[in-house]
Amino acid sequence: MTSIKAASYSQVEAKSETLPAARFLALGVLCFCVVLSLTTWFSATAVMPQLRSHWNLSQSDSTFLALAIQLGFVVGAVASAAIGLADILSPRILMAGASIALAFVNLGLIFVSSAWGAIALRILTGVLLAAVYPPSLKLISTWFRRGRGTALGCVIGALTLGSAAPHAINALVRLDWEVVIIATSAASLFSGILIFAVREGPYSFAKSRFDPSQLGKTLTDRVFLLCTVGYLGHMWELYAMWTWLLSFVRARLSAGGAAPGDLASILTFLIIAAGAPACVLAGAVADRIGRTFTTVALMMISGSCAAVIGATFNGPLWLFMLVGLIWGATVVSDSAQFSTIVTEAGIPSQIGTSLTMQLGAGYALTVVAIWLLPTVTHWLGGWQWAFLALVPGPIIGSCAMAMLRRLPEAKLIAHGRR
Repeated sequence: MTSIKAASYSQVEAKSETLPAARFLALGVLCFCVVLSLTTWFSATAVMPQLRSHWNLSQSDSTFLALAIQLGFVVGAVASAAIGLADILSPRILMAGASIALAFVNLGLIFVSSAWGAIALRILTGVLLAAVYPPSLKLISTWFRRGRGTALGCVIGALTLGSAAPHAINALVRLDWEVVIIATSAASLFSGILIFAVREGPYSFAKSRFDPSQLGKTLTDRVFLLCTVGYLGHMWELYAMWTWLLSFVRARLSAGGAAPGDLASILTFLIIAAGAPACVLAGAVADRIGRTFTTVALMMISGSCAAVIGATFNGPLWLFMLVGLIWGATVVSDSAQFSTIVTEAGIPSQIGTSLTMQLGAGYALTVVAIWLLPTVTHWLGGWQWAFLALVPGPIIGSCAMAMLRRLPEAKLIAHGRR
């Protein structure tokens, strides 16, 4: 299998290098589209305090509303992987259709009258996002062979910025929560139109038809399995942190005697958004010194931040923010490398399906982590030490990536800089 993969990639390397202007224009436009579409992911979470009041939500209702989009993403990812959708249809067609549909589904939050109606819409939002995020990784991979880790890091950075944006809109605009929903819906609609400007690059992956046996082939690939375990460890931490960070920051400000208000949203935005430039930097570092090494290092740092940030809860705000910014930068910046490894050392004809399966498994795990944190908070009597529950994820993920580094197939990763 390794020799087949190597032969496939040697043919790709024989192609002439694409003009840098075309590659980076495609990357820039795609990242802009991802930022716009992904604003819908946390559009409801960013205004959760207002929604609690508007719909008279209980804590369990709030938790279900936060979980709904993750559940929807899992459903969408599993369905897409089951039929090999990402390997059959053009990535930009998938992204365009889903982004346009996202705009209208997200806008529907303004018109529903109950939490359960909103939950149904958020599930559908997650399903549609599964047709935006995974295809974007495959699409940009067709433009980059060398420097792919940096390119995918830019896409994940765009996802991070898009995810953080609703918090900034909520804090800075100072209007009703409906404005956040309208703004994020308009952004997704524009993204769906703009994505048609991005065509596939010269390093296209082989097309495939739906064949159930191909799923088994992917699941027996050692690179895919270990890389996915690493990704699961990473995801156990990431989205639970992003989802409940606003609640954590509000609790920290209240404990310090400050009124949470807009400040909580601004600080939450800054911590999450710190991951955007970090994703690009981590991609560049991984391209040069190795992907498995980079992911292990970043997971150990982010896991350490999850372990110690509770100790800053009653300390000075600058110390809390210092740990928070380091955590925000490292918790997401390794994300692109798991996907990059699949595109480099996975089965070439199954790249789209492999990426979607990996992402689907990761987001399924986030459902458990997101559900668990409020429960842990209840057990502990507050938010201060709740994030300790996330620490096992990066530890397990680091071990899996260290094992992957020792495989012979790892020589295909980052041109041998595994």
